[in-house]
Amino acid sequence: MIPSSDSLALLLLCSQLGLDDESIKPMTLREWNPLARRLQAASLRPSDLLTVSTTDSPLELSLDERARIISLSSRDILRELDHLDSLGIHPMTRADPDYPERYRQRLKDSAPAVLFYLGEKALLGQPGIAVVGSRHLDDAGKDCAVFVGNACGLSGMVLYSGGAKGVDTISMEAALEARGTAVSVLADSLTRAAKSRKEALSRGDLCLVTPYSPNAGFSVGAAMGRNRLIYCLADYAIVVASDAETGGTWAGATETLKNNWIPVFVLEHEAMPDGNKLLLQKGALAFPHPFKEPPVKLPEWMKEKGSSLPSQPRQPSLF
Repeated sequence: MIPSSDSLALLLLCSQLGLDDESIKPMTLREWNPLARRLQAASLRPSDLLTVSTTDSPLELSLDERARIISLSSRDILRELDHLDSLGIHPMTRADPDYPERYRQRLKDSAPAVLFYLGEKALLGQPGIAVVGSRHLDDAGKDCAVFVGNACGLSGMVLYSGGAKGVDTISMEAALEARGTAVSVLADSLTRAAKSRKEALSRGDLCLVTPYSPNAGFSVGAAMGRNRLIYCLADYAIVVASDAETGGTWAGATETLKNNWIPVFVLEHEAMPDGNKLLLQKGALAFPHPFKEPPVKLPEWMKEKGSSLPSQPRQPSLF
């Protein structure tokens, strides 16, 4: 699949694809966003940057900017894109019309410039529930993860998770077993994860997506960076188990509460972790264990409880 010229420009400038020379780094969001604003102000598109070596640019690029753009855009990534395509992996950029609107709305300038996905991309941003939490769970946490997965499957909501062991995997498998759908936002190797989910992917019940290179290894920084992407695709989030003031679950939940992205529910029970207690003090909503209603009633219950959350103002989106 050949990307559009605008999407190709973003892949060349903002992704790691085909960059074997460690001296050349793709643009970060801090570098790309100001340039995107200048493009929009000049009524230009990202693809116009691919001609800076042959034409004068109305952007008045500095010599360093021009040299950086030429260096990044001169490499051939089509062969690598063809290889990914053979694996079923496709790119999606902020220049594409089917880029998740919820990322544009909620993350604004922090929305990833480039995503890679495998599976049913139409699931991205569909109504759903994010389930997050520790890899190590007590019985209440396991029961909650299974319950929410079942609820998503039975009610037609997408189950959003991070694809890791523990809460993520338990809830996702429960959703898929209930003939539902799921999206996993991955922090590392998309190519490796694809091998264990072939059946769900072939049915169109699953989408795996990552803001990192499809072959990227695991890092704590990457795992922390993708947490917001899980929350921002969903309508509601349930924190099953969180450490207190540390770790990715805590960071993602507190950031979501601060920005009012979506209602955050926290599993409440007698032996809940200290992090759960603190999140409730910070304004998260209590999710009782055991839940008194049938699983299919969960979306309606969450909508009623979370209806008081203020909405975010809209702003123009960048490429």
